[in-house]
Amino acid sequence: MRVALLVLMMFGAGLAHAESDLGAAIENTRVACGGISDELSDMKTKAGINTAVTSVGTVAGGVALGTGIAKANVDKEIAELESEIERLRIANADVPVETITIADTIAFNRELKDFAMTYSAQIESMEQDLATADEKSRKLGNWRTGMLATSTATNIAGAVVAGVNKVKGDLKSQIDECLQSVKTLSAVRMQARIENSATVDDLARAEKIVSACDAWSTVDISVINKKSAGAATSAGVGAGLGIAGTITSASANSQSVRDGDDKREKNLNTAANVLAGGTTIASGVATVFNATQIGAIKRAASVADECEGALR
Repeated sequence: MRVALLVLMMFGAGLAHAESDLGAAIENTRVACGGISDELSDMKTKAGINTAVTSVGTVAGGVALGTGIAKANVDKEIAELESEIERLRIANADVPVETITIADTIAFNRELKDFAMTYSAQIESMEQDLATADEKSRKLGNWRTGMLATSTATNIAGAVVAGVNKVKGDLKSQIDECLQSVKTLSAVRMQARIENSATVDDLARAEKIVSACDAWSTVDISVINKKSAGAATSAGVGAGLGIAGTITSASANSQSVRDGDDKREKNLNTAANVLAGGTTIASGVATVFNATQIGAIKRAASVADECEGALR
């Protein structure tokens, strides 16, 4: 009787010890794997905001480029009008002078006046068209400069956010610790199952935790940082091109340049348009990196949610 009682007590103690080990392993896993979801949720929010920000930069750059192209067409119209006005003035000044006999002085003066008025009216009409086109060109130039400045600002903001929105060392370490605790829990669960020293419910709970949390082994966290670096680099390039484009566009549209060398003005406008195209492309690439980073973060966040859900 005493032997049977002793065996029963030893069995009970072993079962309690195994249950204690399994409970401790589950608790350790809860501590190691908890809180990762919140961190990733914050990163996902930042990546979403950054995608929107760089999208604005892409649109602004595209508008700047489109405006620059429209301005180039207006400037071409201005050059043609100036050339035609100059031609009319020369034609009016170079009327051939011949010795003629005027039979009807009154009729001659009337025809001469009509002739002068015809040229003057043509020139005046063209000068009005020229003034309208010049004002339109100036407004388009200012709009292009403003859109380039907007694209620059959004790209700077995008580069800053992307630069900090990455998996930090402590989070990476926590994920590694989570995986290690899951391996320990798996081993403890297997031992308890072999020894038949834990309840069915505890074994099932441990199995559910191991299945959900071991999914971290399939997640490549480094992808998140790679996308972040790509977005930061692209946004930085877009910002640099945007700054250069803003300065170039403002210079091209300045009064001194517009009233000065036509060739220099044309070259500056062309350069501003090229820079607008460059910042648009760079902003678009940054947007793609941000969008794909969201995908990587969502994948990791899904694993974190499943793991922490199993631990509750």
